[in-house]
Amino acid sequence: MPTTRRTLLAAAAATLAAPAIARADAPLRWRMITAWSRNLPGPGVSAQRLADRINVMSGGRLLIELFAAGQIVPAFGVFEAVSTGIAEMGHAAAFFWEGKLPAASFFTTAPFGLDPLEHQTWIDERGGQALWDELYAPFGLRAFLGGNTGPCMGGWFRKPVESVADIKGLRIRAQGLGAEIYEAMDAAAIAISPGDTGVALERGTIDAVELLSPVNDQPLGLHRYAPYYHMPGFNKPNGASEALVSLKAWAALPADLQAIVRNACAAEHAAGLVDAARGNAAALSTLIGEGAKVVSFPPEVLAAFRAKAALVLERKAGQNDLSARIIASYAAAQASGKTWGRIEAYMAQALRAG
Repeated sequence: MPTTRRTLLAAAAATLAAPAIARADAPLRWRMITAWSRNLPGPGVSAQRLADRINVMSGGRLLIELFAAGQIVPAFGVFEAVSTGIAEMGHAAAFFWEGKLPAASFFTTAPFGLDPLEHQTWIDERGGQALWDELYAPFGLRAFLGGNTGPCMGGWFRKPVESVADIKGLRIRAQGLGAEIYEAMDAAAIAISPGDTGVALERGTIDAVELLSPVNDQPLGLHRYAPYYHMPGFNKPNGASEALVSLKAWAALPADLQAIVRNACAAEHAAGLVDAARGNAAALSTLIGEGAKVVSFPPEVLAAFRAKAALVLERKAGQNDLSARIIASYAAAQASGKTWGRIEAYMAQALRAG
């Protein structure tokens, strides 16, 4: 073959192969939509840090661009948007989907339920992840723990709750199963995105806000309108965020990038808890200095909450087989860890007292 012809064929082959090589080297780009305002302390920070972590860990092969609540879809539209392919990834909390998926709340938290470590143990070691996968699969989704704000406070109230009668007629921002408990006690539970709660309190649309913990609540200025900060947070003894991923997008990832996403989510879950422990201590001191009054729910009120919670969970378990299995699995995890959990709590208290 003449040299000129051989050279031309080689050049042509190289030209044809070049686009394929370029495509293979090009980074995958995912959009992550969130239920949070940008860099909202706690979950908003976790969402951004998770995106950044994946970008770095993947060496730029998988690039996540974050969109805050309202930029593409509203806060409560994240699940549907990732399910329908508007975005490949989302960051939210599973209890936002309780109206769509009974028992979804358990993958965030449940009234009088598991604390953060117990909850992670259920997800990772006691069958919780498999049930979570089963719940979301019909929607083309899977989820991972992707942050945690820790145990929550009971919320901000314009007036102190001194009896069960004070709950009746109360207009409170509450989510998940806690909303159903308040409604069972003749309160009006209203779904409001976290970023809008301060405005709702200021305008008098609501009387109380149950949100998260001091470090998350402080920037919203809730204490300026409702200074009574009640505890314990019976509705949210845990504060797990979820990283939602489209199953279609997930299947297209090579195994190493899948591992990176999983490990980035696990790392962010741990980072969120560390941030919460540090931030809550500082934020609570600031809030008290600015007039917040930390008060306990009276025993009779907590007993009433507990009784209504049992009824709500019983009704929830009766809605379908999967809900019943999720609730049974959660309860079994709680029972299995109860004795050791009490010993841990006692030892921690005894050591602090010493």
